[in-house]
Amino acid sequence: MSRGPVGVAVIGAGNISTQYLDNLTKFPDLKVHVIADLFPEAAKARAEEYGIAEHGAPELALGHPDVDIIVNLTIPAAHVEVATAAVRAGKHVWSEKPFSLDRESGLALLAEADDAGIRLGCAPDTFLGAGLQTARRIIERGDIGVPLTAQTVFQYAGPDLWHPNPAFLFQHGAGPLFDMGPYYLTALVQTFGSARRVAAVGSKSKDVRTVVSGPKAGEEFVVEVPTHVSAQVQFEGGGSAHGIYSFQSPFAKAGYFELSGSEATLLIPDPNYFDGELQIRRAGDEEWTAIPTTGPANGRGMGVLDMARSIRADQPHRATGQLAYHVLDTMVSISESIDSGTFIDVASSAPSSTPLPEDWAPEEPTLDEVLA
Repeated sequence: MSRGPVGVAVIGAGNISTQYLDNLTKFPDLKVHVIADLFPEAAKARAEEYGIAEHGAPELALGHPDVDIIVNLTIPAAHVEVATAAVRAGKHVWSEKPFSLDRESGLALLAEADDAGIRLGCAPDTFLGAGLQTARRIIERGDIGVPLTAQTVFQYAGPDLWHPNPAFLFQHGAGPLFDMGPYYLTALVQTFGSARRVAAVGSKSKDVRTVVSGPKAGEEFVVEVPTHVSAQVQFEGGGSAHGIYSFQSPFAKAGYFELSGSEATLLIPDPNYFDGELQIRRAGDEEWTAIPTTGPANGRGMGVLDMARSIRADQPHRATGQLAYHVLDTMVSISESIDSGTFIDVASSAPSSTPLPEDWAPEEPTLDEVLA
């Protein structure tokens, strides 16, 4: 049996890599051996920033003998390509969201990894944070009764107001649904189980938008996807949720997640974050009661750590490829409902997972050191 930290390589040295590396380099059960990128200078700069010894092209990471997990932080369009290469190199894979951009490539990746005995994991791992894990414990011990319905809201005027290069966020495979939907839908699936059918409407406030800030200020780009989506999701147990995902509201309202049960309503923290405040209100109460969160809230990379520890323990990890594919399948179904004006069934299912123990400690070493 392997001993000591699990070896990791990061492919993709863009902005989000810093959020991962802040944690991956501090978790004693992980060892980052390589930073790789198609642009060698980017890999070199990030490796020097975090004291990583090796850097270079993706092939270096894929062929490294001490690497067990590839952390795939490439652009969404490259997620499946890079993950498939890692699977063929015998490496487990953690990818940033989305799992894929379509059902066909996502299913093919799942099948190839399963045949090879390789694990797939995918963001978001925010549901492993103290906020959503505390909410899950509250729900599972029956504090709100039977979960019945939920409302979620993510809305603001749009990333074209601040992002220096926002066009890709308005293209196919993005928009408010595919960009932010994974956080909310993953949290909902953790509460209600797999989605079974959806109905949705969508709209675009503008066919063309203009970059507001940065070096591309004043440039126009075409909007390819709905910038406002209103979706109804029915889950396998009969519960339902209504979600708004919008890049066209002057009134910013993000992270709203209201869950109503047969006995009480729970306000759940923003699914885009790892912590936050919970509040509960029972029938007849005049005020909300705050509930403190318990457990770790380190941030991005918790899912990688859970995968690594689970590999060594030969037990299921929590943020699986199957879960991420089900969320993708649900979002594609929502898009199809917008286009068709009908209910769309969701064919896939999400595996259930056990909650994290309250004493799960990312900063503590749990894997034996290599014996001399």
